[in-house]
Amino acid sequence: MENNNSIKSPIEREAINESNVIAKSFLANVFTYMSAALGITGLIAYLFGTDINLLAILYHVENGILTKPNVLGYIVMFAPFGFVLLMSGGFQRFSSLTLSVLFVIFAVLMGMSLSTIFLIYTGTSIFSTFIITAGTFGIMAVLGYTTKTDLTKFGSILMMGLIGIILASIVNMFVGSGTMELIISVLGVLIFTGLTAYDVQKLKRIGSGVEYGTDTTNKLAIMGALNLYLDFINLFLFLLRFMGNRK
Repeated sequence: MENNNSIKSPIEREAINESNVIAKSFLANVFTYMSAALGITGLIAYLFGTDINLLAILYHVENGILTKPNVLGYIVMFAPFGFVLLMSGGFQRFSSLTLSVLFVIFAVLMGMSLSTIFLIYTGTSIFSTFIITAGTFGIMAVLGYTTKTDLTKFGSILMMGLIGIILASIVNMFVGSGTMELIISVLGVLIFTGLTAYDVQKLKRIGSGVEYGTDTTNKLAIMGALNLYLDFINLFLFLLRFMGNRK
């Protein structure tokens, strides 16, 4: 059977090549934004997590021991969720510069919120889990970019699974079952591993249909970076739950 590419006109082939170039450029911007945000989060988390004076800004301190979050601590804890809603809801009216600023603030708040992992887990296990997360994320990103299989239905199943583990996590907050926590962690790793491939494929398709250099394209890249950032952070946290060595 004759290859379909051989019967395409030169104009059609040129259009496909140009679309692929734009898609690669778009994804490069997405990963640049995501990497920058992860770097900011990691730096802030380390600075706060290794300095009791900075943590004291967010937590009550009794006899030199951190107890529970103060008002600012609770704000920092829940603010990232609000920023995700703000960025998503304001996509149409915000400029790419505004979304970039919001993304940076979000990354800082996430770093402050995640800083307590340095009090719970050893630095070595945090670093090793990060490396494993980065490797897993990279493999699934490549798979999502290169696979010819449509992952749309797969993504829908994963999203339903995500809702399931969120509900299970809320229930387990009251039940306190160690077994349930382990099951939730394993399922969380599987779900966010799959979502990484799904989101990269989705962003590749978006990138192939955008106009290069426009403000809307930049906004799409920032929101795509936010999605992948959340995939990475959640994958890391679920892996840390059963791979991290507690102090």
